Amino acid sequence: MTNTSKGTHEYVDDPRNADILISVNGELFPREKAVVSVFDSGFILGDGVWEGLRVHHGRIVFLDRHLERLYEGAKAIDMDIGISPDALEKRLYETLEANAMHDGVHIRLMVTRGLKRTPYQDPRVNIGPATIVIIPEYKNPKPEAATRGMNLFTVHVRRGYPDVQDQKLNSHSKLNCITACIQAAKAGADEALMLDPHGFVATCNSTHFFIVRKGEVWTSTGEYCIPGITRGVVIELCQEVGIPVFEKRFSLTDVYGAQEAFVTGTFAGIAPVSSVDGRILTTERGPMVERLQKLYLARIAREST
Repeated sequence: MTNTSKGTHEYVDDPRNADILISVNGELFPREKAVVSVFDSGFILGDGVWEGLRVHHGRIVFLDRHLERLYEGAKAIDMDIGISPDALEKRLYETLEANAMHDGVHIRLMVTRGLKRTPYQDPRVNIGPATIVIIPEYKNPKPEAATRGMNLFTVHVRRGYPDVQDQKLNSHSKLNCITACIQAAKAGADEALMLDPHGFVATCNSTHFFIVRKGEVWTSTGEYCIPGITRGVVIELCQEVGIPVFEKRFSLTDVYGAQEAFVTGTFAGIAPVSSVDGRILTTERGPMVERLQKLYLARIAREST
């Protein structure tokens, strides 16, 4: 097994993935034969929406929330997925069953606008239904991701206004995040911290960002990031146990003075942040992060039964 990736996406490559079956429009193919056309809207234009899903004890966690976000995104870009949420759920579990997958699995669910008769952006040149791809892989975050603090770097690439490209859409068009990721990587960081158009903290390039100040948990307003599933669950957990939690505008000055910070995402759950732009926040996982991790794992366990 080979260690790969960085930050919250650091994982150990599992050799079992070489033999997985991938669902392409409801048909199962070996990994090396799972392909889409060069005329597919996703390949030509990044025209589509997607979800990352986690499987725990045979259940896809928070699937109802993920499907709701997927179908809302498809409606926003006027794309017909072509099958109902119930039918798509059935296809997801059929793919897991065909691979005998039960735990420690990450799924990438991708839906594009489908085939075009010619390379052109206008959806009116599309032919046929949407393309639906389901890629399940054995993929677990490295254990140290839960305790080893990440290093973030604030990049110049901003999360933009919704009239340019609405950041609430979990679209295939991710160049905004990719360029942010590249800048952070070149600076030697694990992930990029991104600001909104007004200079306030928005989110990271692939995860959501939180800080802890004087016993309070802060995250951005959510205006300039996708409505994160894990982000929402963490907010709910804080509210359930009486931890003050706020969705608000805050600046890098607030971040640099925080006692703790962490990021959230479907893959790694909750991961601590140790430094931002060279400012050390904590040298070890803080008590708030540890508490929220335990609450989150308990919630996952309940969701998986």
